[in-house]
Order: sequence, then structure tokens, then C-alpha cells
Amino acid sequence: MATNTEPQNADAENLHHVTSADDIEDGERVVVDIEGREIAVFHSNGEYHALSNYCTHQGGPACEGLLSGTIDVDEDDELIWTCDKEIVACPWHGWEFDITSGEHLASDKYRLPSYDVHVIDGDLYVEF
Repeated sequence: MATNTEPQNADAENLHHVTSADDIEDGERVVVDIEGREIAVFHSNGEYHALSNYCTHQGGPACEGLLSGTIDVDEDDELIWTCDKEIVACPWHGWEFDITSGEHLASDKYRLPSYDVHVIDGDLYVEF
């Protein structure tokens, strides 16, 4: 889920402090334990996204692998680089997930749970 800087509909009881927004540079992530859940918070292209760090394949640390992009085809049938810093590969077996949605790139049967991230007074909070 994308960043929400004004959590008007968020219940304060469901907000969990992660870190200062300044602690995560663009293109980086932090993995935290919140109430027994490992959650990765990514800072990518100016937005924050949060996913479960549990791979749906074999339980590996899905969000701790390479963060990159993907190849697509444009309207002129040319290969182009897209989704820069939005695709994470599980380091165990290379399963790739879109950090903006949790969707698995190769199959719509799999996805990682995603969570809303709020920036409040310069701090990051995950909502669940």
C-alpha cells in the first residue's frame, strides 16, 4: 500500500511506529517486528510501502532480497526498464513481488500481505 500522510480514517490503536522517515533513504528498506509479524517498509520513488516479510513459496524472508525493476514492452514494441526500485526478489528462490501491491510477478495465485504506511510528524507508522 502506498504512503498516506494524513491518516484520517486510521484508528490510532491500529498504527504501529516503525522509525523516522529520515532513517530510510529512497531505494532502501527496513524490516521490523510488529506484534510478532515481520514487516518490511520500503522507501521507493518518494513513497513508502509495507509488505509481510514471509514468502508465500517456502516461508523465506521475501523482502530481504534484491530490490530492482523489470523489463516491459512499450507502444513501439521496444524493451524498456520499468518499476525501478519496486520489485523485490526473495533471496531463497528468487520469487519476485511488486512492493506497491504485494503481487507476485509470475502468478496471480500468490501475493504478500500489504499494509498502509502513514507519515505522521516525520515518523513512519504501519497500519493493521
